[in-house]
Amino acid sequence: MTVEVTSDIAGITIREYLRGRLGYSSAMLKKLKFTEGGITVNGNFVTVRHVLTEGEVLSLMSEDRDDDVSPYIIPYDLPIDVVYEDSHITAVNKPPYMPAHPSFGHRDDTVANALAFRYKDSPYVFRPVNRLDRDTSGIMLTANTRLASYKMYRLMTEGRIRKSYIAVLDGVPEVPFGEIRSFMRRKDGSVVEREECDEDGGGKIAVTEYKTLFSNGKRSLVLASPITGRTHQLRVQFAGIGCPITGDTMYGSESDIIKRQALHAIKTEFPHPESGDPLVLYATVPEDIRKTAEEYFGDDFSAEKIIDMI
Repeated sequence: MTVEVTSDIAGITIREYLRGRLGYSSAMLKKLKFTEGGITVNGNFVTVRHVLTEGEVLSLMSEDRDDDVSPYIIPYDLPIDVVYEDSHITAVNKPPYMPAHPSFGHRDDTVANALAFRYKDSPYVFRPVNRLDRDTSGIMLTANTRLASYKMYRLMTEGRIRKSYIAVLDGVPEVPFGEIRSFMRRKDGSVVEREECDEDGGGKIAVTEYKTLFSNGKRSLVLASPITGRTHQLRVQFAGIGCPITGDTMYGSESDIIKRQALHAIKTEFPHPESGDPLVLYATVPEDIRKTAEEYFGDDFSAEKIIDMI
């Protein structure tokens, strides 16, 4: 696979790119590192510690064997709502509290385990196109072939995959619709938490479009589309305008109604990686967000209305 380094991945190491963007496991990284000619940049051999620079050409060479790429994923019969599937891609409506892939403490309760079981009759490789935080629900895309994975990655870097979320906010944006533009960086001393910073503060630009769908004067429900894809982007930016996402204990406060951040990836639009035909996928509103919205907005709110409004 060959990738031209674009601005959205420039500045990170190859290891961070492979783990965070392409979903490589430790076993997959190890295999790649010990493959002759496994990793090159502009034709030169490099290690996974190499920091990517915009314009470079990264090439990855590994055997395309599906039977040994994802051995760490154990098939488990878990309920999973499949929104769309064909031989190229699968889209699921990820429930809250389900991790995307196995990690310490979560070996058999993830989206990857559920899909490995669904496709257990053929060799399965987990190739996530996008990821959601464990407590965030909604549409998650995976590629079913290496070629589809590459094509979906290109669509992502070209900004042709548009993701839309609904979020219940503790507060009401001063402007009912518009754009939030700020710089974000990793917070010092934390591997997880992010923060906004000045333009010269070492952060990367983050852009979100939003519009307010419901409001009761104190709280609101918004539709938000992140144009960039920074970690915790919506959570940080809405907190930054004084309207943290309800239930977000990292950037806001606890809620008596919902036990997680009230954030749901409700809609995803993109051209099919093989045919180019436009796809528009929707994920039904989960029960906990529906109950939260009904508590705050009463009869004005209905999950069915949202689909018509977006």
